[in-house]
Parts: sequence; structure tokens; C-alpha cells
Amino acid sequence: MSTTRQADTSSSPLRGLLLFLIIAVLFVLEGATRNAMFSGSWNSALSILNMGLISAVTALGVNMIWGYGGLFNAGVVGFVALGGLAPILISTPPVAGAWAAGGPRLILALAVGLATLVLAIVAANRLSRGLRFWGAALVLIVGYVLTRMAFDPAVTAIEANNPAEAGNIGGLGLPILMSWPVGMLLAAIAAWGVGKVALGLRSDYLAIATLGIGEIIVAILKNEGWLARGVLNMTGVPRPVPYELALQSNPDFVAAAARWGMDAATASGIYVKLCYTAIFVAVVLTLILLSQLALYSPWGRMMRAIRDNETAAAAMGKNVTRRHLQLFVLGSAVIGLSGAMMVTLDGLMAPGGYNPLRYTFLIWVMVIVGGSGNNWGAVLGALLIWFLWIKAEVWGPALMSLLTLPLSEGGLRRHLIESAPQMRYVAMGLVLLLVLRFAPRGLLPER
Repeated sequence: MSTTRQADTSSSPLRGLLLFLIIAVLFVLEGATRNAMFSGSWNSALSILNMGLISAVTALGVNMIWGYGGLFNAGVVGFVALGGLAPILISTPPVAGAWAAGGPRLILALAVGLATLVLAIVAANRLSRGLRFWGAALVLIVGYVLTRMAFDPAVTAIEANNPAEAGNIGGLGLPILMSWPVGMLLAAIAAWGVGKVALGLRSDYLAIATLGIGEIIVAILKNEGWLARGVLNMTGVPRPVPYELALQSNPDFVAAAARWGMDAATASGIYVKLCYTAIFVAVVLTLILLSQLALYSPWGRMMRAIRDNETAAAAMGKNVTRRHLQLFVLGSAVIGLSGAMMVTLDGLMAPGGYNPLRYTFLIWVMVIVGGSGNNWGAVLGALLIWFLWIKAEVWGPALMSLLTLPLSEGGLRRHLIESAPQMRYVAMGLVLLLVLRFAPRGLLPER
């Protein structure tokens, strides 16, 4: 009975409220206090908060996959990158001449590729047992050759179209918020394909498969310049909030900033970040509401029952693989949403920046520290870990300067201080170890 009381207390609403209050105090100190630990800049505090909210969306997606279903997705970075592609294809302006150069042939290549997959599946299902393999293989080989015959000239023509400034297919010029559902759709389609192949594997093989697929997706975005300029990056992504320069040239805004005792540049930065914060908070709260409703519905109870004992659930007639596929697609769609939000905030698509340590390892740390299976815990872990991740780059050199005071001035002390910002990975590992030691179910465990 004492164990039950302890578990209930550890996940009580009061505990969660207290932990979120501590996080709020950290952000207030970052904005209002200027010393060796905090910047004293509300622009800095809001920047950290906005990226923390986007990380919370990613963590909610991972929490659905792992916390509800016990599926280990080690390719989070790939689904984030796919979601980030949506604002480029949907909201950037069309590139003059790109569609005429290779658009129809791209559509033809896509149609041939899809037809090849359909015919290969039909051949594998309809032919006799001795001919299934060879028939499907022949269809795939012929279809691949025909697809490349249409695809390669189209890509060459698109990338040759104004390569200095564009070299990509361009977007549709639609409002940026319309790209967010498309980012979810792109990630969901990829997750469905991955899940159909990998969800029948054992958990360790699933992790390896998703890790490889995530890296493949990032490699494609880096090398396929016709999509989003590859490693040349895409800038100037539209935004759903005003531009700082437009606010600074508005006399009414400048006068209002003066009344608040701020210059127009500082006030415009804070205003724009607050607009983003309002949008991101609305997204996070909506996702939490929907996730909580799903978690405590019959479907959610069934998913947790499958997670806890797949054999018993299968014996009761539940299609475990199908349910896992549903969960994997839903969680990956939420991860794709966070990727679209991130590109919208940054105004930049940089495939080279999709680092697995940042977009997979760190997200998993957020979920584990917050409490897997608990949606509020995932949000708490995201805000806390992202704050520590950013501040570790500042606190690391200060701490190293203090620790190396006994050393004489020279190359060793200077090298240790200059390398201190990279200690953030060690710091995250230390935080994870401490939480696993003293709160193995996370700061806000699943009830």
C-alpha cells in the first residue's frame, strides 16, 4: 500500500504544478536578471521558450510512439526533416521557369514509380509460388529503369534553372500555416512505409531500422538539390507574424515602444517572439488535449495493454502489428509538425543542420526525464532540457574557469575553457543519469 501511495504522490497535480512553476521561474530569471548565469534579455528568454515549445511538440510525438506503445524510434531526425520540407514546397514562391523545365517529367517519374510498386505487389501476390520472386524482381528492375529515364533529365533541367539563386522546383506560395498539416502528412506517409516494413521486427532491430531510415531521409534532403537546394539551404521562408523591420518603421509601434521604455529594435524582437509563443502554446495545448482524450479512451487503454503484454493482447484477438502501425504513424505525424514549425520559426531550411544528437538523442532525453507515458511530463522535460541545453554553453566556460583556477595560465587551461561549451553533451548525460537514479520513471511519471 505504501508503494501505491508513493506512486500516486509522485504523479500528483501539485507536483506537476510545482515543477512547471520552477521552469517558469528559470525563464523569468533569464529575462529579468543579468549576471554570470542569466542574460537579462527577454529576447533571449523568449527565443529559448519558443524552441522549447517546438521541442515539446517533438517530445509529444515520441511519447505517443514510446509511452503509449513501447516502440523505440531512433530515426526522429528523419521525420523532423520531412516536416521541415513542407514549408518549402507549400509556402515559398514558385521559381520562374522551374516547372516548365522539369515539372511534367517529375510527375511522370512519380507515376511510373508508384505504378511499379503496385505491379510488384500484384505480381508477388498473384503469381505462383515459384514465379513470385522473379516476377516481382523483374517488375522492380524495369520500373526502376523507366523511372530514372524520366526522373534524371527532369532533375538536371530544374537544377540548371537559375542555379545561383534557385535551382529547385519552388513552392506554391500558399500561407505558411497551411504547410504545417502537409508536414504532418509527409511524415505520416513515410512512417506508414517504414512501419509496414519494420514494425514486425523485434524492438532492437526496429531501433536499428529507424535509425538508418532517418539518416537516409536526411541524406536525400542534402543531395537532392531540386527539392530544397540541398546543402545550399533555403532562406526567406514566409512567416505567420510581422517582420521586425516593418514594425520598426511603424510610427505607432515606435511610440508604444517608447512608452514602455524600450527602443524599437528591442521591442520589435520581443513582440515577434511573443506572437510565435502564442501560436506555439496554442499548438501544444491542442496536442495535449487530443493526446489526453486518446490516452484515456478505450483505444488508449488498449494501446497500453498491448504495450504492457503483447502476447496477452494478441491472445484476446487484438491485431498488435496493425495497432502499432497506427501509433507509429500518429506519433511521426506530430514529429513532422514540429519540423514544419521549426523551419517557420527559423525562416531557414538547412538539411546539414539535422544532427541526430540534437533531433533524436536530445528528444529522447526530454521524454525520459519528463516521464514517458505522461504528456505533461514530455512537455516539462522538453522545456527543462532545452533550457539546460542552451545555458550549458554559457555556464560551461564559467564553471571550467572556476575549476581550472589552480592551473597556471597556459595552453592546457585555455584549451579546457575553450572546449567547455562542448560539455553540454556530458551535462545532458549527467542529468539523464541523475533522473534515472533518483526518479527512474521521470519527473512526472505515468499514473
